[in-house]
Amino acid sequence: MVIGFFMILVDSTIVSVATPAIRDDLATDYNSVIWVTSAYLLAYAVPLLITGRLGDRFGPKRVYLTGLVVFTASSLWCGLTDSVESLIIARVVQGFGASMMTPQTMAVITRTFPAHSRGRAMALWGATAGVATLVGPVLGGVLVDNAGWEWIFIINVPVGLVGFVLAWRLVPRLETHTHRFDWLGVALSAVAMFLIVFGIQEGERYDWGTISGWLSVPLLIATGLVVLAVFVTWQARNRSEPLVPLSLFRDRNFSVSNVAISTVSFSVTAMAFPFMLWTQTVLGYDATQAGLLFVPMALVTAAMAPMVGKMSDRLPPRRLASVGFGTSAIALLGTAWVIAPDTPLWQLLALNAVLGFGNAFLWAPLASTATRNLPLSSAGAGSGVYNTTRQVGAVLGSAAIAAAIAGRLAVHVPQATDAGQGAGAAGGSLPAQLAGPFSDAMSEAIIVPALAFVVGLVVVQFFAAPSHAAPRHAER
Repeated sequence: MVIGFFMILVDSTIVSVATPAIRDDLATDYNSVIWVTSAYLLAYAVPLLITGRLGDRFGPKRVYLTGLVVFTASSLWCGLTDSVESLIIARVVQGFGASMMTPQTMAVITRTFPAHSRGRAMALWGATAGVATLVGPVLGGVLVDNAGWEWIFIINVPVGLVGFVLAWRLVPRLETHTHRFDWLGVALSAVAMFLIVFGIQEGERYDWGTISGWLSVPLLIATGLVVLAVFVTWQARNRSEPLVPLSLFRDRNFSVSNVAISTVSFSVTAMAFPFMLWTQTVLGYDATQAGLLFVPMALVTAAMAPMVGKMSDRLPPRRLASVGFGTSAIALLGTAWVIAPDTPLWQLLALNAVLGFGNAFLWAPLASTATRNLPLSSAGAGSGVYNTTRQVGAVLGSAAIAAAIAGRLAVHVPQATDAGQGAGAAGGSLPAQLAGPFSDAMSEAIIVPALAFVVGLVVVQFFAAPSHAAPRHAER
């Protein structure tokens, strides 16, 4: 199942490297091509609460396989399209397929592994999440430089076919739980998530002001928050069967894990953009070379994952997550400290390796702690909530880093009036006298995700002490 999960997360980041090539080949403008990524993230994030519940109702294997078919077919559509409008529509379909798959991967782990040994399984899930977000820029750069942007989508087809056959043969059909579908909750959650995610995601594009006429970004977000409040109220009053059982949040560790994973996703998403922008603009690296700087991070995360998974089953989550957040924050602050036009390559590689070490202590402990006490009948709902907060964290990170980059460039490099112009400099020639100020701007921007890791460090101190009650048996 993590084969499909890996594809989903790679597709969240792989397109950013191909954006210039897509813009040029499809003869479109920057604002249009940005929607190739935005449409996918919206269609991915908005339905997660709903698709998580679908897994409880119809079986996680069935929903996962359906989502995998949708995702794989739409990937082929993306690769064969000849217009940006068609590509955006195909990405919406692809994002919806991804939203069907993601909660099921976590729900199957929750329902097939007993709580006392779930950490090792969640380590694989977590390592997949941590590595995939880093692999995207590397793989994207290699494919765009050597095969063309279409292949960042077409490559999903054979992987999707293999993943489908393996899941069909090896993933067990788990018991379904009869649910009355909360259609009002579905509508309210979809509207709230769309307004909030769209507003945050597009805020920087519209300078956090007016979109059209009376419609503005703050109004969209405020309306989304109001609808979200109505949704939560309805979930509390719904005596039948709510879309999101609020009883899940009575488990303090579930609530803490949700907040903590949002800070992880925020930081991992936010740190990549200023780093990639600096390496290509100041150091003169191409997309592939810049992406390869993340290889130590990915390798260390993957190598540490099995060990951390075993520790997750034996040690308190507060201790493991504190190591992860503290180490990750130190690594990013160190990166911000050393960034300069003449920074030695070994320092960047070493700090990225340290960041990979810290990340390995975050994904598995947080995921296994979030699901450890979940009722098996609500595994899909809990997974949907967890993955929704993770994805919203990524959207917040993307918006925050765009604002930070724009603000710091305005201070240090007034010639670049926004982050978009700074990005345009990547791969081009930056005047020598601007290399220092541009480096300072990116250095200060990286402090934003570092501070988010510090927030996560504070949050995980609220984990409850581990229970010594006998673990609940998993489904077999």
